[in-house]
Amino acid sequence: MYERRGEPLLDRKQFLGRQMRHMALAGCVLLGAWGIGILGYHIVAGLVWIDAILNAAMILGGMGPVDPITTDAGKLFAAGYALFSGVVFLVAAGVFVAPLLHRILHHFHLEMEDT
Repeated sequence: MYERRGEPLLDRKQFLGRQMRHMALAGCVLLGAWGIGILGYHIVAGLVWIDAILNAAMILGGMGPVDPITTDAGKLFAAGYALFSGVVFLVAAGVFVAPLLHRILHHFHLEMEDT
């Protein structure tokens, strides 16, 4: 997927294409996690759709819940979704920055081989 140590650096157009693919993948991961939260808050916690959308977005974004959850099942879902959202956010961030970090490290390896 990425170029190996001895291979030349990708040109800018190819790198931007790779970055856009990674951004799309990270976006899909976040949208999928948001969908899970929306369904969970609606079905398990009993929130109306608009409140479920808001609560899922706020938890996934790290802001915290908006509406109080009154049922035990809803509280358990909210706790699990909060932990799940933290992991998903870190994974999405890693997927997003991976091409840039690889390019920087690859550039340094090429410089080291030239000297």
